[in-house]
Amino acid sequence: MRSMSALANIHLKGQYGDYEGKNENNLLKIYEKKNLLIVQIVQYKNSTVSFEDFDIDGLKFNNEPLNVVNNNVTRILWNGPKNWLLVSTKRELLKDISEKFIEADFAVTDLSHSRAIIEIEGQNAKEVLKKGCPFNFNILEKNNSISSTYNGITFTLDVLDNNPNKIRLFALRSFGESFYHSITDAALEYGYIGI
Repeated sequence: MRSMSALANIHLKGQYGDYEGKNENNLLKIYEKKNLLIVQIVQYKNSTVSFEDFDIDGLKFNNEPLNVVNNNVTRILWNGPKNWLLVSTKRELLKDISEKFIEADFAVTDLSHSRAIIEIEGQNAKEVLKKGCPFNFNILEKNNSISSTYNGITFTLDVLDNNPNKIRLFALRSFGESFYHSITDAALEYGYIGI
């Protein structure tokens, strides 16, 4: 199956907003991230197996709020009690996930083609998010994750790095264009580079 970019028709490269006279290194950078494996894994309430016995790509699942476990290619985001979002550049992990997490105990859903993914990087990345989301972004650190709303659009956020701030945002593909416009509109004040 050929993967079609959720933002192919609207994501533009170049400089936008208040960028004139500013050092390019101080501008926000906005990317569309493509070709990631995104799998939601939910353990059923009546399941008696321990999720702590499972690992994917050398990563153990945990049940700590806001926590992300990761290596260089795979990230497992806590999405709620016994609910995780696995994101990886290794698309072949889907087979391993399907074999380990059996249907009697887990719901495994491939969301890879149903999400628009935006990465925003720069000193003012959290300021952009504060404009449309009620969450206190000052408490978020590297390897934290939340789900919330941004201007009425449900999204999941994954903090990839603190210095500079690098944040990956996931929204439903059907809201991808509206979400992208909301993020880029909020970024205009600081100036940004579409990459």
